[in-house]
Amino acid sequence: MRTSLLNPTAILVLLLIACFCVAQTQPTPQSAGTVLRLRVRVKVGDTTRGLSRKRFFLIKGSLEQNKTLVDEMLQRPFISRDCYYRGAGASERLINWLRENDCESVYCRELQPGDVEGPEAIPEFQTAMTAGEKEYGSRELARKWLTTNLPEKLRDGFYKGHQFGIEGTIKQAEALSGAKVLSVMTDRNGTAYFTDLEPGTYTLSNIIPTELGATSLMWNCEVKVKQDDRAFEKPFLIMNRQEKNVKCVALERPLPVCEK
Repeated sequence: MRTSLLNPTAILVLLLIACFCVAQTQPTPQSAGTVLRLRVRVKVGDTTRGLSRKRFFLIKGSLEQNKTLVDEMLQRPFISRDCYYRGAGASERLINWLRENDCESVYCRELQPGDVEGPEAIPEFQTAMTAGEKEYGSRELARKWLTTNLPEKLRDGFYKGHQFGIEGTIKQAEALSGAKVLSVMTDRNGTAYFTDLEPGTYTLSNIIPTELGATSLMWNCEVKVKQDDRAFEKPFLIMNRQEKNVKCVALERPLPVCEK
């Protein structure tokens, strides 16, 4: 019986190949970016709650560096949701329907049977249903595609107006700072996370005022992000009132009066 033995050189080559293959399968360590945990709370009377479903933006640079941008945000004309929809000819029932869930457009709430039928039905939805039945020949399809038969200004004109203002500000901010503007939306508890951040100074803003009852809230806060921040233990707390641990208080203004 013949036994084949590898010479020392061959063994060394095989070991080098094995080491190379193992090295290729190991993940390359990457430095984890810093996380900023944002917590947004609002106080109305004696009640404090998290501000849900609101978008916030993180702009590179200090408040001083972004002063021109912030000043423009504060000076920009603002029209409230109620004023916009009244100006667009919406019924009081539609305005109340939007207000109940703090909606900017008809897409933010699922339509219920009582919204299109019965004594509390929304007139605009009933009209859209009638048009849809004629178009599709089916009441179920008419209900499913109801929003397509609403006038655009009532469907999402208010939301699009806000988006236009936000996009313009973002473009201006990115040109000024040379860095991408980041955004997050708060969850139902008013919490959100900015992840993979580079250490540095940022300006936190909601860009477009947030409506709260009869007032609007505008946040523009300076945030210093450090590499050793323990984001899950030290949330960046912002509110509309000055309280313990609050890092930034909103500028609160009365909503403008609607034009007759």
